[in-house]
Amino acid sequence: MELIVIRILVLVFSIVVHEVAHGWAAYFLGDPTAQQRGRLTLNPLPHIDPMGSIVVPAVLALLGSVPFGWAKPVPVDVGRLNNPRDDHPKVAAAGPLSNLILAFLFAIALGVTVGVSGMPSGSASSPSANHFFVVLFQTGVIINVVLATFNLIPLPPLDGSWIISRFLPLRLRVRYENLRRFGMLIIIGFMMAVRYTPLGGMFFAGISAISAPYYRLAQTVANALN
Repeated sequence: MELIVIRILVLVFSIVVHEVAHGWAAYFLGDPTAQQRGRLTLNPLPHIDPMGSIVVPAVLALLGSVPFGWAKPVPVDVGRLNNPRDDHPKVAAAGPLSNLILAFLFAIALGVTVGVSGMPSGSASSPSANHFFVVLFQTGVIINVVLATFNLIPLPPLDGSWIISRFLPLRLRVRYENLRRFGMLIIIGFMMAVRYTPLGGMFFAGISAISAPYYRLAQTVANALN
């Protein structure tokens, strides 16, 4: 139960930071919509989507899967950005970038905890009080890597789709943008493919490869403190 609670808390915090990052990026690039609607806050209440932030993560956690979810999208008025065509991809990239930064901070915290306590970073059975924080920070690394990686996939309506759209030729971009009306079906199809086809092995191999440098960083910090 402790692990389930940790996973949900870390996920909610991380998706809130993700959305706030979109809002702040838009704000600095000329669009104050998120700020005007009270969404530039780390208070989770304005951001929580009951299904995406609570029900889906809880079910996935109970099933032993890496929890995944979403928050209410931060409103962005593309027309108010200083340079809509160039700035919108930057706003989209801010969310995944915030998750990679969080993964870095969680890795540092994991290394400090392991180094100060002297317990191995992979220890899952230690009775010490530091065990909670080791699990918390390990979870923070993997969840944020998953969120960043998933959101950078160029499938509408994910963040990666707004980034790649900027670089497509006009005719192809119009066809690509038409796919957004099927966004939820596309995401469900992708997740089913991850679950039931070899694509899943490729996806999680990518997650492992991206996570590895963060855990090496944690180990480096821990060794420096031993």
